[in-house]
Amino acid sequence: MKRLLLSALLAATLAAQAADETPLDALPYTPSLDVTAMDRSADPCDDLYRYACGAWTQANPIPADQSRWSVYAKMANENQRYLWGVLAKLGDPAAERSPTQAKLGDYFAACMDEGAVQAAGLKPLQPLLDRIAALRDKRDLPGLLAELQLAAGSDRLFFSFSAGQDFADATRQIAFAHAGGLGLPDRDYYLKRDAKTLKIRQAYEAHVAHVFTLLGEAPAAAKAAARSVLATETALARASLSKVDKRDPYKTFHVVDARGLKALMPGFDWAGYQAALGTAPWHARYNVTEPAFFKALGVRLKAMSVADLQAYLRWQLASSLSPALGSAFVQANFDFYGQTLTGTPQLKARWKRCVQLVDLQLGEALGQEFVARNFTPEIKAATVQMTDEIEAAMGRSIDGLTWMSAGTKARAHAKLKAIVNKVGYPERWRDYGAFAVQRGDFFGNVVRGNAFEHRRQLAKIGQPLDRGEWGMTPQTVNAYYDAQMNDINFPAGVLQPPLYDPKLDAAPNYGNTGGTIGHELTHGFDDEGRQFDAQGNLKNWWTPKDGREFEKRAACVADQYATYTVVDDIKINSKLTLGEDLADLGGLVLAWEAWKAHMVGKTAESRDGLTPEQRFFVGFAQWDCAAARPEALRVHTKVDPHSPAKWRINGVVVNMPEFEKAFACKPGAKLVKPAGQHCKVW
Repeated sequence: MKRLLLSALLAATLAAQAADETPLDALPYTPSLDVTAMDRSADPCDDLYRYACGAWTQANPIPADQSRWSVYAKMANENQRYLWGVLAKLGDPAAERSPTQAKLGDYFAACMDEGAVQAAGLKPLQPLLDRIAALRDKRDLPGLLAELQLAAGSDRLFFSFSAGQDFADATRQIAFAHAGGLGLPDRDYYLKRDAKTLKIRQAYEAHVAHVFTLLGEAPAAAKAAARSVLATETALARASLSKVDKRDPYKTFHVVDARGLKALMPGFDWAGYQAALGTAPWHARYNVTEPAFFKALGVRLKAMSVADLQAYLRWQLASSLSPALGSAFVQANFDFYGQTLTGTPQLKARWKRCVQLVDLQLGEALGQEFVARNFTPEIKAATVQMTDEIEAAMGRSIDGLTWMSAGTKARAHAKLKAIVNKVGYPERWRDYGAFAVQRGDFFGNVVRGNAFEHRRQLAKIGQPLDRGEWGMTPQTVNAYYDAQMNDINFPAGVLQPPLYDPKLDAAPNYGNTGGTIGHELTHGFDDEGRQFDAQGNLKNWWTPKDGREFEKRAACVADQYATYTVVDDIKINSKLTLGEDLADLGGLVLAWEAWKAHMVGKTAESRDGLTPEQRFFVGFAQWDCAAARPEALRVHTKVDPHSPAKWRINGVVVNMPEFEKAFACKPGAKLVKPAGQHCKVW
């Protein structure tokens, strides 16, 4: 029996991989409540997740090029396959194309020309490597660093410098200096000494040394350079905030003027650095997110030799730009970050990597193509209506809170009323006219794309805020809330089956998409979002007593999730996941209330052997059918603010008496809490 099961799983995996090698002409349809995904042998009162998703995980094994797999990931992959077909057609120079479509097609064609990339070798990177090699005096570092940061487009070259909304006045955009500089995903990888962490750190050092050999270093010199890099990154890690601390906006809000910025790193020419970036040399207001980091960086720069600096810059530049280089760099990057770190067996096909790069660098232009073909006015109208209903449910929830004072309730209502709902796509598309794309220059396209986006962000400093801007592309299978914008954003990509399904009844749609809308709305009132007011300013609008009452209820959720095991003996870091856990719970409570209000005067039907209430909860659970490799789970426990899929489902419904009633759960079932012990905030 086991052998037959393994054979079936292998066949399913091979079939999925073969299907991945062809583009899609249209997005496939899967209902938002898929009865074939269920495992009805499971007791939903003990494990709703298994009941709703048990057969999905069997029928959808993790593909060889993925560390995790889920409904969201599968949808994103299908979107990529669809956009692959669109881009391949636009890549035909003989086709009738607008200037923007030509830019999309030529970028994709240059990326897909692997032969040309291989033939170029290190030649495209060499001018930047030569600039590093020409460094003779550390006083010249600021100008060089600015040039490299523009080219690399990442925060891995010591730090990042960009624009951001002022926490004290969200209408104002000021300069932000963010800590960075690390090649591993979290500071704990440098500081902890348990066996698994030490093994990863050793593998990382070997990976860095390997990249130096690809850059032409002899093995002994490469190992020495890697040791130097690790020493620098470890010093920066020691001075970096933890992921949990970064969730506290007060710990990342430190405004200084030009003199204060210089005092943090007295040996660094900030004026020269900003001039090299092409922005005004001095601004009146900077937010330095981690002052201790920049002080430590200044000390480290002073202690480093020019050779150490060159080694660090060479490593971070080559690593950041590895997707634009030949197969040896791509494979080396995957071997560590894919295989070693997250357990992924196989590198993604080139077409996937190319679609991802187009999405990254020309995302809204690509989004126009996606929206024109897949997002109807009817879907937008239905989503807006559901959002309005869920916001009304939030208003009723605020009114009904017995623990919140009238004054705080009034300010909560003001914030709720001020939230802007963005659905589908931006009202004004981004202009990519200043981004020069050349069909035969893939590496140059990537570097110019990085510089285009970096300069676009820098140009915002001192300018009025554009509240219409989006932080995700329309084809993205995700959604988000922005505390400073005070808006919730639902791209077209997340409003497709099997998430939002216009063919199905309201119950699963409210459980699935309604839960997502409620989730993002609740982020405005979670432990982090509640610290921002209606205008997006970091401002305490709570009375001390109300704040304590909130924290007591939030602690109920944190204490619950801290008991859940992720993998091995690792528990959820509930201080890291608290905001998402609160949003999951609050979101489904709001979706339930909105669905009940929506159905007043309407008849809800039982289908597929499920009552309407059961369909609501199964629809909710099936948004996150998922699986992950153990290595990926270990990484995400350190860096991901979301709990694992099983607990995002079971951890929510265990707090809802409505769930117990829907499935007639008996006392003593695993997902039944005694009366009075349910966690609830909103």
